[in-house]
Amino acid sequence: MARSLIIVESPAKTKTLKSILGADYRIEASMGHVRDLPKSALGVEVEHDFAPKYVAIPERKEILKKLKAAAEQADVVYLASDPDREGEAIAWHLEQALELKSAKRIQFNEITRTAVLRSLEEPRTVNMDLVNAQQGRRVLDRLVGYKLSPLLWRKVKRNLSAGRVQSVAVRMICDREREILAFVPEEYWNITAKLTPLDRLDPFEARLIQKNGEKAGLHNQEEADNVLSDLKNAEYSVKKIARREQRRNAAAPFITSTLQQEASRKLGFSARRTMTVAQQLYEGLDMGEEGTSGLITYMRTDSTRVAAEAVDEARKFIETTYGRDYLPDNPNIYKKKGAQDAHEAIRPTSVMRRPEMVSKYLDATQLKLYRLIWQRFLASQMKPAVFDVVTIDVAAAGCLFRATGSTAKFPGFMAVYSEGKDDQKLADEERPPLPVVSEGETLRLIQITPEQKFTEPPPRYTEATLVKTLEENGIGRPSTYATIISTIQDRGYVVLEEKKFSPTELGLAVTDLLVSGFPDIMDVKFTATIETKLDSIEEGRLDWVKLLADFYPPFEQSLGKAMEQMERVRIAPKETDEVCPNCGRKMVIRESRFGQFLGCSGYPECKTTMKMSKKLNVKCPVCKEGEVVEKQSRKGRIFYGCDRYPECSFVSWDKPTDKQCPTCGSVLSERRWKNRPIGLKCISPDCDYQESYSRKKDETEEEQAVA
Repeated sequence: MARSLIIVESPAKTKTLKSILGADYRIEASMGHVRDLPKSALGVEVEHDFAPKYVAIPERKEILKKLKAAAEQADVVYLASDPDREGEAIAWHLEQALELKSAKRIQFNEITRTAVLRSLEEPRTVNMDLVNAQQGRRVLDRLVGYKLSPLLWRKVKRNLSAGRVQSVAVRMICDREREILAFVPEEYWNITAKLTPLDRLDPFEARLIQKNGEKAGLHNQEEADNVLSDLKNAEYSVKKIARREQRRNAAAPFITSTLQQEASRKLGFSARRTMTVAQQLYEGLDMGEEGTSGLITYMRTDSTRVAAEAVDEARKFIETTYGRDYLPDNPNIYKKKGAQDAHEAIRPTSVMRRPEMVSKYLDATQLKLYRLIWQRFLASQMKPAVFDVVTIDVAAAGCLFRATGSTAKFPGFMAVYSEGKDDQKLADEERPPLPVVSEGETLRLIQITPEQKFTEPPPRYTEATLVKTLEENGIGRPSTYATIISTIQDRGYVVLEEKKFSPTELGLAVTDLLVSGFPDIMDVKFTATIETKLDSIEEGRLDWVKLLADFYPPFEQSLGKAMEQMERVRIAPKETDEVCPNCGRKMVIRESRFGQFLGCSGYPECKTTMKMSKKLNVKCPVCKEGEVVEKQSRKGRIFYGCDRYPECSFVSWDKPTDKQCPTCGSVLSERRWKNRPIGLKCISPDCDYQESYSRKKDETEEEQAVA
């Protein structure tokens, strides 16, 4: 019989740890949190130091019973939940619920033999500073969500929710949308000359930058035509050639936010999907004869620090595989301001596991993300890329044109990996090379092109840019970004169309109401300040009860004032292009308890209604011609079908996605339970492939704050 018990959070970890430790240890999973604030009540003693009233989570009662029996049979109990605030809180809740007197807390940043054995040699007690930081966040989110949601029910409509972080994220999207709507484009013109040396055809393009020694700001066609008139029959000659060497350094190894951003840019993954797959890679996969092993380090981190042994391994690999020229004299060290340095950056547990070596053990999605993490980490320890950048200034009739080109001199880290970016403008080192010319040389004009342009509004947020902005403003923490993005969509406050967020009428209305009544809570700087104070609690420099005592009284006062004085918000139905088949008036989007539907704008004179068909931008998996649309049954249940019905009879209760089955190449659909996505499965009846989402603890903060 095993004399020592290790309690982890997920079943996947138990398999990996059993592969490492064998039969000397009994390993059980708590399935995440085992206690929480009650769902049906506030659960916080606001009059008595904000003491939380924790209760056993109903779905965990049998698990607790099993864990208690196992603990009674063990000589030593190790609490091995994840190495962060939530993990520390889970360990503390287990200690309390199981009435453990001398439990040992262990943690590991990677689930490898070395890391696990080291943690068993260095156990500690539960860190109450970490626990209190989590309690402070949990109680604060409960107070905001539980108190604000009834206000929204009374002033807007039922079943809405607010959250300390989610509502600020929605505000950012609303503010950006209003910037776009208020933006007034300004006209400007570019003039580009296509030139070539006289003795050969080697064309390049140069853009007008100056006119008579001043910046060439062309605001309309008349100004552009005047310049073109001056350039008619002009002689073009090389005025100046400038050469410089430009170095581009490798990006730091991934932290949670940059992993989510890059997976969105390069792989098209949502933040939730990225974290789900990263969780699988961290917790461990069956590697054949090697057994079950974790492939990456812990994926919830904002630190770019890397363990010395991992750096040494990477440097040896680089020297052996790419040569000494690619290896910097000293290891590259990355520092991130304000990072919590409890654990490392996200990296492979062993750089020796090349993606091609592990590909047969991973599904297509896991392999893509693992390759991205592996490449990024390896590149982070390589020399910079070096480019020769050439700038040519061309003079003609008082005008100055400029062309920039580059030639790769040394690929450096780019031999392995190059970071994606949100701005598609080319950097100097990314421009094609220019022909060899000399100063004073006369050039032949092939073509001169005037181009009308207009200034553009700020772009809508993508998942990548939203995560980046949340991080830059100190809103939320790495573990919460995926949940924030999912929650604000699930609540109907924003929609993601063509990979860009825009607010709904509901989102705009709720945001305006909250901003007017609770300007502090909806303020970006205030939210960031709360995060800083939570960090101070974690570091033992601030009492979590004081944080709540400072926050709650003014919040409660604002809440009472809002309940009494705020007018009810009525959201005008949104007009569509659909025409009422009975009276010819426009159809508008209305809502019922079963969801949205189309109703005639002439109501109550015309009571025509129609079911809405929402396109998913997914090709029909059966006919390959139509698009999948979301529909509603007579009882209000959502289902999916082809928009070519009745020509195509495809129908499914599961939501088809744009993801391909790694087994047969067909479409993967999203399985749901209680209106929550729980995994993917192949839509083909001849294929049994499926995968499950891992509902992790990072989903608890904002979601459970809502009453």
